[in-house]
Amino acid sequence: MAEYDADAAREVRIADGYFPVETLGPGRRLALWFQGCALACPGCMSRHTWDPAGGRTATVGDLLRLWEAALDRGARGLTVSGGEPLAQPAALAALLRGADRLRRRGDGPRTGLADTADLLVYTGHEPDEVPDRVWSALSGADAVVTGRFRVAEPTDLVWRGSANQRLVPRTRLGTARYGPHLTRTYSPGPRVTLRTDGTATRLYGVPARGELRRLELGLAATGVRLRGPSWRG
Repeated sequence: MAEYDADAAREVRIADGYFPVETLGPGRRLALWFQGCALACPGCMSRHTWDPAGGRTATVGDLLRLWEAALDRGARGLTVSGGEPLAQPAALAALLRGADRLRRRGDGPRTGLADTADLLVYTGHEPDEVPDRVWSALSGADAVVTGRFRVAEPTDLVWRGSANQRLVPRTRLGTARYGPHLTRTYSPGPRVTLRTDGTATRLYGVPARGELRRLELGLAATGVRLRGPSWRG
């Protein structure tokens, strides 16, 4: 309990959180975006998440309450992206520990892999680019997507933004949930979801090349104009 309390009190800088998202992993998911990224990949659609002083401060406990509420609403998984989650390794590790505890609530003899929510993390790093103590923050993830976004290397592989990125299952659940999708490609249609709360419009997903521009033009045709889209910096 003491470890859990310390985890819950740990501060984390986040850009956004939303449920349900269906474009960043299988099923309806809670997505959390960590704030801060020094990689600054050209063409990134989320430049507003680069500044480590941007976004807002929360605690891991705040994020776990969002996860608990999402589980109560039938969430199939948690996706952590950014920004760069490994820029805040202690907070990421604490979040994954707590998320694992919560997803195991009420586990009984009939609960199997098919009934368990999974934990997916996106990182722009590869294992040899960061110290082991940083990479170990991913130890609680069922699967990770690794590698920089490279705008010149588009891909049709699901949940990846460029052809160099790898989807890596790390647990039995990760293998069962993501193994069938390692070489699966997107079906025709939008790869991003648009959500508005009346004051801001946000896009969630991994867009195809040119999709953001087409979406912007489509919105303009209906009289909706985007001011300062984050992918333009």
